[in-house]
Amino acid sequence: MEISSAQNPRIKHLLLLQQKSQQRRKEGLFVVEGVRELQHCIEAGFEIDSLFVCEEMDPPLTPPCREGNVFSLPRQLYEKVAYRGSTEGVIAIIKERKMTLTDLVSHLSPLTSHHSPLIIVLEGVEKPGNLGAVLRSADAAKADAVIVCDPLTDLYNPNLIRASIGAIFTVPTVACSSEECIAFLKEHGIRILTAQLQDSKLYYDTDMCSPVAIVMGTESTGLTQQWREAADAHIRIPMLGRLDSLNVSVSAAILLFEAVRQRSSLPSSPSQERED
Repeated sequence: MEISSAQNPRIKHLLLLQQKSQQRRKEGLFVVEGVRELQHCIEAGFEIDSLFVCEEMDPPLTPPCREGNVFSLPRQLYEKVAYRGSTEGVIAIIKERKMTLTDLVSHLSPLTSHHSPLIIVLEGVEKPGNLGAVLRSADAAKADAVIVCDPLTDLYNPNLIRASIGAIFTVPTVACSSEECIAFLKEHGIRILTAQLQDSKLYYDTDMCSPVAIVMGTESTGLTQQWREAADAHIRIPMLGRLDSLNVSVSAAILLFEAVRQRSSLPSSPSQERED
């Protein structure tokens, strides 16, 4: 079916979902734009509700969608509704699927010496771009999960999806309260490492080979007291200049890849340990 007018109810609905988190929550729908992002979304098992395609842009991906819910847009209209002009002519409305901490248990199990979970926890991070960038780093480091505590942005914000380049679909991501997260980590024997300036030691002097959750707060206020008290260790990144903090996404990348570095030095098997 072809749509040529921006006044079409389908287009108005698409724009409403892009712009209003309240509408996304109400309907359990969100918008994914771009070939890479949509491919990751489909591979993660999400279901497409509606698909909007600009055939003039020759999209390399035409994912399956129920009959009657595929709409063709001329380039001029597509460029009006798209966040970016370089998304290769594909926008989809997707059915939401929330992951809970209970779901995460099966993803992390079994918690054995052969698998040492690496989790990033973010408290109160507000900017979708920062959260998206953290998710990209988590994917690159092959972290087991990202837990967003007391979120100030919804996980399916279009800016977050775009900033993550689809990593929101490749990394198990849960939103919950800080209290729920602390209880979950304690219950499953995952050490809590809080990134903070006060009463902390350098991150590379801290063991990250055991199951760990690296916890970070906002740049302006840092972590709340409940996280500092719940921590098994406090860590910091040395600041050699005049400023006292880094962007949270930069800090996350540094700490994640320190964990990767430490774990890569571990013997992969008892036989290798004997050889070394």
